[in-house]
Amino acid sequence: MAKTLILIPLEADGTVGKAARDLLASALAADPGADVGVFGKGAKQAADVVPASASRVLVAGGDGLASPTAANDARACEALVRASGSQLVLAPQHSRTARCLPLVAVRTGGRIDTRVAGISLGAETKVRRWYYRQRMQAAFTREERPWFLLLESGALPAAEASAGFSGAVEEVSWEPCSRTQALGTEAAIAGEQTIRPDADLLLVAGAGWTKKQSDGQTHVPEAEELIRAFLRATGASLGSSKSLVDQKGEGAVISFLTHMNQVGQTGSSPRHPKGLATCCHGEEPHVVGWRFIGERRAINLDPNCGWAQGKADVLYVADAFAVLRRLNELLG
Repeated sequence: MAKTLILIPLEADGTVGKAARDLLASALAADPGADVGVFGKGAKQAADVVPASASRVLVAGGDGLASPTAANDARACEALVRASGSQLVLAPQHSRTARCLPLVAVRTGGRIDTRVAGISLGAETKVRRWYYRQRMQAAFTREERPWFLLLESGALPAAEASAGFSGAVEEVSWEPCSRTQALGTEAAIAGEQTIRPDADLLLVAGAGWTKKQSDGQTHVPEAEELIRAFLRATGASLGSSKSLVDQKGEGAVISFLTHMNQVGQTGSSPRHPKGLATCCHGEEPHVVGWRFIGERRAINLDPNCGWAQGKADVLYVADAFAVLRRLNELLG
């Protein structure tokens, strides 16, 4: 088995994200004795999350990594890769790693594959990726080294992390880029945050929320309040069908939904353990985005909708307004 380095990026607040922690535990369970590299401001303090089975822990920190920039992140990661001497580099699919690791692969003469959906570690490392809008999956390997792999959440079997690393943490020196200066951070989405990749539950809203209800009237303000209250009480992430986000120019819409919330063939493919679809009909292009959801449930008044045709584990034939109203009461 090729020597492995697990690269861990720090979040903006200096912590290690859930996807990175999951990768640490599962990768070290599959390949005990791999090296671990942590980069970001305060990397040495964050290294205590590394499991005890790691061979070495290398860190690259400093003020130059306080704000994520491709130039400085690439220099820090290159220093970690060269200090480790590993031929296989595993990292979570993260905004920092997606920007900087392609640069590191070029500078070290290696190759990189992103959005890896599965990996087999052994005498010959093989990875799996989706193609054709996630309708076809291929397994392959590469001869070029070092080989950089950005792994999706769940690409490796789940594992429990052992006790913290007790060895000496090695600090790796690197030279910040003098031509790049971070001026600040601008939020991509204004207002309340509704996209939470690490949430245990995904709530998806369909176009039915904005249609006329049994009294012949639309109730969009009430729909917004019900959905907001549910998200706040459960910490769920919010998704949307394409038909709902495409209504932006048609008047009554859910104000806090954007195309960033869209789930489906032309949207995102989230990986939450559980999902609840409300007022969606379960059309095939939308359901494609649900293929990685662990447990799928749906609420719809039509017992013959697409969700009932084997696309949902459980279908509740009920009024979504009434169901969410009652759930919010129970959640307090």
